[in-house]
Amino acid sequence: MTRVMVVDDQALVRVSFSILIDATPGLTVVGEAADGIEAVDVYAREKPDVVLMDIRMPRLNGIEATRRIVADHPDARVLMLTTYDLDEYVYAALRAGASGFLLKDAPPTDLLAAIDVLAGGEAILAPTVTRRLIREFADRPEPRRALPRQLDGVTDRERDVLLLVAQGLSNTEIAGRLHISTATTKTHVARLLTKLGARNRINLVIVAYESGLVEAG
Repeated sequence: MTRVMVVDDQALVRVSFSILIDATPGLTVVGEAADGIEAVDVYAREKPDVVLMDIRMPRLNGIEATRRIVADHPDARVLMLTTYDLDEYVYAALRAGASGFLLKDAPPTDLLAAIDVLAGGEAILAPTVTRRLIREFADRPEPRRALPRQLDGVTDRERDVLLLVAQGLSNTEIAGRLHISTATTKTHVARLLTKLGARNRINLVIVAYESGLVEAG
């Protein structure tokens, strides 16, 4: 059973998400919170498998709440929810340690699928959010950084995989593009996570663009 926590300052949103989740086999809501401060406390008490976290909330926003939760619980799986795909806080949320990012108006099936993905140890980004993240790097005026030393150990095939991860492709899509098995793709991704010191696929995207290994656009 996947244990889910719902964090949103709007009671109607919390109730709607909770009803949807509790009605889905294999999922259950173990806690709710109306702001970031409450979210940190409820997480510490309930230790849910996945957190649905709103970004804009009173007292403490979702980004800072996520940062505090991940700092105390490195294995926390937080799915950030927002009304806008071009939310200016996308990049900050990912840097805070979020494992996924989804629009609030996404179909219920997408939300449930995202919960399953995060519970399974992977990360997820809505396609529009991936494009937003790429633009974040493309619009930066600072010169390209030197490649970090740890990238020296990345193989040519792993670079191919990293490029496709940075484009927002899933393991299945990467396998099809490179004509390899999904299991092999997972192995490459796992090795990249280890070599680059990344906690999830989102961190791989950030490392790829920040280092200059992958060019924005």
